Amino acid sequence: MPFVATWDGEMVGMVTVSNIIWGSARAASIGYWVAESHAGRGITPTGVALVCDHLFNAAGLHRIEIAIRPENVASLRIVAKLGFTEIGLASNYLHIAGTWRDHRVFQLVAEDAPKDVLSRVV
Repeated sequence: MPFVATWDGEMVGMVTVSNIIWGSARAASIGYWVAESHAGRGITPTGVALVCDHLFNAAGLHRIEIAIRPENVASLRIVAKLGFTEIGLASNYLHIAGTWRDHRVFQLVAEDAPKDVLSRVV
């Protein structure tokens, strides 16, 4: 489920929801990117927060997971800002650029954001 981020009518990023699990788990994974030309403008944390709020409130999910490469400092700042909790290291998690890469795994559960996630951006 992709959510497109635009700036002045131009697509500059995306938040993607995948691995949606219903039943007793009610969980999903989020991935995201923003064009380098638009980095640092708050687009990504705002987009991730809006998608989290939608998943918790409209979709009724309970848990959202984000996996980040350990060297991706910008993404690590986003999950910290939004209140995600680190739950562990996933060794050899994804095959990227010809090799298996470790990822740090974070989660946010509905009880961690009883009001909303968007208010954490400001």
